[in-house]
Parts: sequence; structure tokens; C-alpha cells
Amino acid sequence: MMSEEERDFGPQPLIAVMEKWGLESHDLVEASEEQLTYKQVQRARSGRKLTLKMMMKVARTLNLAIWNKLDKEKREKFVEYLHKDLFSYSKGFDADKPDPNQDMLSA
Repeated sequence: MMSEEERDFGPQPLIAVMEKWGLESHDLVEASEEQLTYKQVQRARSGRKLTLKMMMKVARTLNLAIWNKLDKEKREKFVEYLHKDLFSYSKGFDADKPDPNQDMLSA
């Protein structure tokens, strides 16, 4: 059985990405086409260990929520976030990887 520490990874990069784009948990729940719940978003943000399937669901929903905020020109330039960009415990996570949408966020 897993201990509490092995399942809890603390605040996740997902939070910073959501803040950069001005998104709240509510925006993700509303944008979700896969019935993402507030509880699932909260678990993702707080660093509760999620399954790969759930991490990917959160990433798809985040991308959709951002996409809905963009105009046509920015949509063409938008680079989707992968689950490994949003969760520090995800295989392939790189804390030093720059945000692929930094130019768009700065503008």
C-alpha cells in the first residue's frame, strides 16, 4: 500500500500555467467535454498522484480552455501543453523547459 507521501507531490506546474492564462478551476470544469469535475481539478492542482489517463484528460481540458480564450490568429500559434508539462511527477517532466507559449503570453 502506498503511503501518503508517495501519492502527494505538492502544488503542480499546472497551477502556474493556469495562472499565466488567467484560468480558474471553474474554467476547466466548464470547458471540459469529458465531464471533468471540480474534485478532479483540485486533486490535479494539489499534486495528488493521478493516473496517466487522468493527467491527459486534465491537459486536454486545459488546452481547450485556453483555446476558447484565443482569437483566430493566436490559435494558429498556440502550442498545446502535454501532461508532462503540467505534472512534476510525470515521466519526462523537465522543470527547466521553457513555456512554448511564452511569446504569446508576453504580448
